[in-house]
Amino acid sequence: MNSYDVTVIGSGPGGYVAAIRCSQLGLKTALIEKYNSLGGTCLNVGCIPSKSLLDSSHHYEEAKKNFNTHGIEISGDIKVNLEKMISRKQSVVDQTTKGIDYLMNKNKIDVFHGVGSFEDSTHIKVTSDKSEVLETKNTIIATGSKPTSLPFASVDKERIITSTEALSLKEIPKHMIIIGGGVIGLELGQVYCRLGSEVSIVEYADRIVPIMDISVSKELTKVLKKQGVKFYLSHSVTKVDRLKNGVIVKAIDKDKSEVAFEGDYCLVSVGRRPYTNGLNVESAGVEINEKGQIIVNHKLQSSNPNIYAIGDVVRGAMLAHKAEEEGVMVAEIIAGQKPHIDYNLIPNVIYTWPEVSSVGKTEEMLKSEGINYKVGQFPMRALGRARASMDTDGFVKILADSETDEVLGVHMVGARVADLIAEAVTAMEFRASAEDISRMSHSHPTYAEAVKEAALAATDNRPLHI
Repeated sequence: MNSYDVTVIGSGPGGYVAAIRCSQLGLKTALIEKYNSLGGTCLNVGCIPSKSLLDSSHHYEEAKKNFNTHGIEISGDIKVNLEKMISRKQSVVDQTTKGIDYLMNKNKIDVFHGVGSFEDSTHIKVTSDKSEVLETKNTIIATGSKPTSLPFASVDKERIITSTEALSLKEIPKHMIIIGGGVIGLELGQVYCRLGSEVSIVEYADRIVPIMDISVSKELTKVLKKQGVKFYLSHSVTKVDRLKNGVIVKAIDKDKSEVAFEGDYCLVSVGRRPYTNGLNVESAGVEINEKGQIIVNHKLQSSNPNIYAIGDVVRGAMLAHKAEEEGVMVAEIIAGQKPHIDYNLIPNVIYTWPEVSSVGKTEEMLKSEGINYKVGQFPMRALGRARASMDTDGFVKILADSETDEVLGVHMVGARVADLIAEAVTAMEFRASAEDISRMSHSHPTYAEAVKEAALAATDNRPLHI
């Protein structure tokens, strides 16, 4: 019987990073993955493939709409080869997952492919073509999440689909109806809108991405409408019917009237749920709450102290980088260190174009907590760099404490803000004030200048370029 210091179940960003850190710390480590390829949802059917399609469709849109303005003249029609686009996406996925294989070999991590299930708290059975049992002192559960389904929308993976199927369609939809105005729905909606689909997003809440600052929701709605996406907010979907070559989605609008949407595809994108199927956690004394999450303490220990859980399968935002941080933290705790994660400083990103990113408190949060704050906001259109690249939508918004000037939240919409948010995270990690950021030199011309200008606006309402 193979014996390990740590066994990680699940090879997504949380799991494989946890395994690497355990190995770096001198712990004999095993990794169990039920699928043939490593990387979990993020690398195989999530973050990486969706970004690949977002980039490909962005190139197409730029060529079709903006190249002529830049003085680039293309003769003849510009066409989409969806099959080739999907093939390129898959090659990116394959390269990335092979990179995980390399990292496992480099760090001398034993990889087992099969379904892992607890026999007891220290023995895990791996079932594939054959079965074997691993003995382990500690276990890290990193089994991630699956798309949430709706009781009245039976996903058939043909016309009523999830994000997984939306990443590998054989044709460009004529009309894609998307249930849910969250990150996944917006990103995939923009992909197919760019490629020529009519896209209708039906959202239960009165705004898209309701977890983000309301100013971000309003700006992104305005920009995506301009690009052709149609929004139906405050709509409660009641039924999804499959037709021979399409779907009908019925909903109740804010006036309590029934409305119907007919299209050829319906993407159900209403969130994700923790995935613990087949783990047999009861045999290990691990408790699960009513949301399906594994219950953990501040050290991410389950009700069995030698079994930890990280990522989408526990409380908190379902973000790959959150799972990574938790994986590193648990590895270091097992090794006897005392790491800590400040969950307030884990950024959120939407990879539409313009991109969206945020970290820290929203205005709604600060108001509900009774914290006095000031706002500094600067529009991207005022930047020379934004005008040069024709990316003038969006803004940077900084929320700072009225008395101490400490930065409490940063919210961005614009080109490359998915990368730019790292500056805000760094500043807030060291408890910088808005004035601290305003006095830092930002290279010109860059999008980052909007951060400096927003900080100047928050400090003493004195931006230089507006």
